[in-house]
Amino acid sequence: MTDISTQSIVIDAPCEKVAEVICDFLRYPEWVSAVKSADVVEEYEDGYASQVRFVLDAGVVADEYTLSYDYADDLSRIEWHLVKPSKMQKSQAGSYDLADNGDGTSTVTYTLAVELSIGMLGMFKRKAEKMIMDSALKELKRRVESQASA
Repeated sequence: MTDISTQSIVIDAPCEKVAEVICDFLRYPEWVSAVKSADVVEEYEDGYASQVRFVLDAGVVADEYTLSYDYADDLSRIEWHLVKPSKMQKSQAGSYDLADNGDGTSTVTYTLAVELSIGMLGMFKRKAEKMIMDSALKELKRRVESQASA
């Protein structure tokens, strides 16, 4: 069974700026420490990526996989799922939900469900998920806020 994890963070930028960074997949290697490459495989007619291939190397965890993306019309929700199983993952589904706080900041809620191909004790899996999500949200916040202040 796949567990679902959720975490949120407040980013000092409007939702549009946050969505812009999230949707700029080709630049992920510049700010997501574990992503070594990201390539847009397919696009929708509007130019947004529909499938993105990632090469991930986080030391003990290395993987290559393709995610399929869907977007809310206003980009308040960006969701994805694993196209096919990879070396490390049987499935992955996730989303970013962006909420305008009315004061120029945004709350980003990251939801992730991953089923691994390798066995891992529940306690270690939850700790790994928490670390992945903490890192992803902090790196997103740092990237968005550094661009907003530039």
